[in-house]
Amino acid sequence: MGGKLAIATGLVTGVVAGAILVGAVVVLAPGPVVPTASPVPSDLVASASPTLAGSPSTPASPLVSPSPSPVASPSAAGQTGFGVGRAAPPLSVPQIGGGEITLSGLKGKPVWVNFMASWCPPCRDELPLMNGFAARYQDQGLVILAIDVREDQTIVDAFAKEMGIVFPVGLDADGTAQSDWGAYALPVHFWIDEQGIVRDGALGGIGPDLMAKGLQTILPGATVTP
Repeated sequence: MGGKLAIATGLVTGVVAGAILVGAVVVLAPGPVVPTASPVPSDLVASASPTLAGSPSTPASPLVSPSPSPVASPSAAGQTGFGVGRAAPPLSVPQIGGGEITLSGLKGKPVWVNFMASWCPPCRDELPLMNGFAARYQDQGLVILAIDVREDQTIVDAFAKEMGIVFPVGLDADGTAQSDWGAYALPVHFWIDEQGIVRDGALGGIGPDLMAKGLQTILPGATVTP
């Protein structure tokens, strides 16, 4: 009996010792190795970082580089603020019904020059208003000239009669006057004083208010109303 007890005691002691040994191994064993990324040099990080277009530090470039605007020739009054303050370009065109219209022959008179065409709806709208101004201010010496651009004389003559135009109509058949004046957008208006200086200009179609404003610049002694 004593022998069996000694054997059992030895077995228990061995089991306990083994458990203690295993626990010690687990506690003392090193943990799993976690790989650590090597630091990236700061200069490489900066060069690899994407730049946002339009950010404050790097403003975005326009998609299309702006090109310079074309420079108008000195005679192109219509492209340089209507040439206000400068001498009006020469004007010499055949007149519908006979004769010739020359601006030089009208020196000493206030002149309203209107470049137009029969196919232009705003031109049609403006002509009756211009007829009214012509009748009201003829006593102040006002001369209104309508210059038809690049149309056949037969067409222009019929158009003038249809509209009942009461002032001279000139025929710029080849567009020479249009080019000299820079009157590429129709209709366009120029108001020229007695000394032949352009005092105002406007792109059509305009109404009676702007017409009166332009006339006032060349009729200083009159009170021009729309």
